[in-house]
Amino acid sequence: MPTYTSYDGTQLAYRVEGEGEPLVVWPGGPARDPAYLGAHDSQGTLGGLADAAGRSLVVPDPRGTGASRRPEDPAAYAAPRLADDLEALRRHLGLETFDLLGHSAGGYVTQLYAAQHPERVRRLILVTPSSSLEVSDAEWAARVQQRAGEPWFAEASAALEAEEPTPATRQAMSPFFYGAWTQAARDHAASDGAQRNGEGTAAFWAGLPEDEEVIRALGALPAPVRVVVGEVDLMPGPELGERIAALFPNGRCIVQRGAAHFPWVDDPALFATLVSEALAD
Repeated sequence: MPTYTSYDGTQLAYRVEGEGEPLVVWPGGPARDPAYLGAHDSQGTLGGLADAAGRSLVVPDPRGTGASRRPEDPAAYAAPRLADDLEALRRHLGLETFDLLGHSAGGYVTQLYAAQHPERVRRLILVTPSSSLEVSDAEWAARVQQRAGEPWFAEASAALEAEEPTPATRQAMSPFFYGAWTQAARDHAASDGAQRNGEGTAAFWAGLPEDEEVIRALGALPAPVRVVVGEVDLMPGPELGERIAALFPNGRCIVQRGAAHFPWVDDPALFATLVSEALAD
């Protein structure tokens, strides 16, 4: 597995899938092994996106996950430091500009990167991204209640309200993250605990820049930005997805019908098609 050296000397790993123009894919979690970007089938990463889009996917193992080393200082797991890791990867790959995709918390990392290095980002795809934008209590309650007819709703919604989230409550709330609670969704959700670096997850949101500073920088980003959200996802969902897209001069929200937070698990072929079209848009 190829490696590169980041700003602090940490050796980090990445893999390349497919052939064609590079698309760098930053995983979420935060601090989750990027193996979760597959769907426990033979289609490969993100529903077979490499073949569908004719791209080579460059998928890093963020520090402390997969084959990448853990940092000595937990502060290096913070989102701004991961954006620095991304810049080190760009330098290693020798890319002057590149297309970038970030999922969930990785979507926040890629937004920070774009704010810091707008001249490097040719195109940005945000898949169900985390954001500094918030939703009201009423909006949140409405997003939860849209799944009230599901057989798992009572247990999952109780887990959502837990004051101290645990691996057990996260598993219990997992059905909310998928458009349908299929066997593929169950298998994907079951892998969560073993794939996470708890220390990295806890440190991710520390030391963030001011929201206004980031939003101002994103408002000047010249690159096309496409925000792909699941129709029934709790966060961001279509409404917040539209607000995130509106932060960018050339932003647009794309809704995958029937999907939630992991849209490539819900419908791999549709997801790969939507992202391929976004890359060509």
